[in-house]
Amino acid sequence: MRSETNPSVGNEVSRGEATRPHLLLARTNNSVAVRRRVSLLEPVMGDKRNTRVTRIFFGHEQIYMRIEPEIKLDYKDVLLRPKRSTLTSRNDVNLVREFTFPNAGGKGADPKAYGWKGVPIVASNMDTVGTFEMAKSLARYRMLTCISKHYDGDVWAHKLNGYGIWKNKEQRVANEKNWKYDPDSANWQNRIYEHISPSIGIKYDPKKTDDLDYLNNIQWNFYHNRFICIDAANGYTRRFCDFIKRVREEHPALIIIAGNVVTGEMTEQLILNGADIVKVGIGGGSVCTTRIQTGVGYPQLSAVIECADAAHGIGGHIMADGGCVCAGDIAKAFGGGADFVMLGGMLAGHTESAGQEEVVDGEKYKTFYGMSSDTAMNKYHGGVANYRSSEGKTIRIKHRGPIKNTVESILGGLRSACTYIGAKKLKDMPKCATFVRVSQQSNEIFGKNS
Repeated sequence: MRSETNPSVGNEVSRGEATRPHLLLARTNNSVAVRRRVSLLEPVMGDKRNTRVTRIFFGHEQIYMRIEPEIKLDYKDVLLRPKRSTLTSRNDVNLVREFTFPNAGGKGADPKAYGWKGVPIVASNMDTVGTFEMAKSLARYRMLTCISKHYDGDVWAHKLNGYGIWKNKEQRVANEKNWKYDPDSANWQNRIYEHISPSIGIKYDPKKTDDLDYLNNIQWNFYHNRFICIDAANGYTRRFCDFIKRVREEHPALIIIAGNVVTGEMTEQLILNGADIVKVGIGGGSVCTTRIQTGVGYPQLSAVIECADAAHGIGGHIMADGGCVCAGDIAKAFGGGADFVMLGGMLAGHTESAGQEEVVDGEKYKTFYGMSSDTAMNKYHGGVANYRSSEGKTIRIKHRGPIKNTVESILGGLRSACTYIGAKKLKDMPKCATFVRVSQQSNEIFGKNS
């Protein structure tokens, strides 16, 4: 008996059984995905991504499912292939990029007037990473920090006192000449607002104080601010899209970072709704358990490649968020088309990071937790609501010291990656990158490499 495979269905059905009720085994690779006794099997065309779609009639019920047979890749699944290069030194590589944005400034605005220049590596808006101390340290390297949304306006005023905002008139008169906003200044203090972004959720209620009110307050008092990060774990809801539209209408000049999503079509949707940079990544973070709790996610490298292609097609940008555990992963993200890369765990546990400090057996540690963890929900919401579950974890990280050493190691690794693949500028990485699939990243015979 010969078996035939219908490519639009993805189920092996022997010719003799195709016309009568039978026990159907739908397979993806070698794993049984569905087991049904059916009376009729009808193939349906898949979508453009070669998705296999099966329509099964079971009595009067129609059951649909989709199986994407293509293997999706994570950072650990690939390496960058070296190429001939004319670069003579890592110092020849330029990591600073200049961006223009599709929506910032509104219709008819000069894109260059609302552009941004810097090293597109971003500190996450997590409690223990998105701090003002982190922002001031990373600003020295022209990097961006998304400040945690749980800092109120008073904290903003305290932490940025002297940077265009003053506690009183006397202080302003005494110090105003020492500070001047200049986005191109060599002095990081004069361009601090180029490297800092407030963060908000999507709570909207015209009758109560909500996230839009929080943003309005920040913009009123810190009018040099350039960015806003609109953060939701699930960027696929209509509510999220509507909120982005509302922010764009009220603040046309802002550069809007919004996410998270992992597919091209939703990346396009967010940009069309007013976002400039779409955060890409679900479940890949070091203290995120969404994939375990929900079964939802997407391998990060494939998500970056597909979303970057979608965003660039309509003039937008993406920010790879989650999944990086070393400088090489950051290089792979940029090589895959990411315009920005957001880091959480790699920047946690430093002097500039927040988190409770503990001493265990003479070693100093800092707490690091996910923003959907028990720790975060107990802190801000009085516990985990009975209709949801925790999707994050809390860990202790050995204290890493000042962030300076980690940042310089990351930037050095990124420059080295560029010299290996012949990219003179960070922007050139995607066109210079060739990925090879591998079964092993590095030799760890003498312990794990970090």
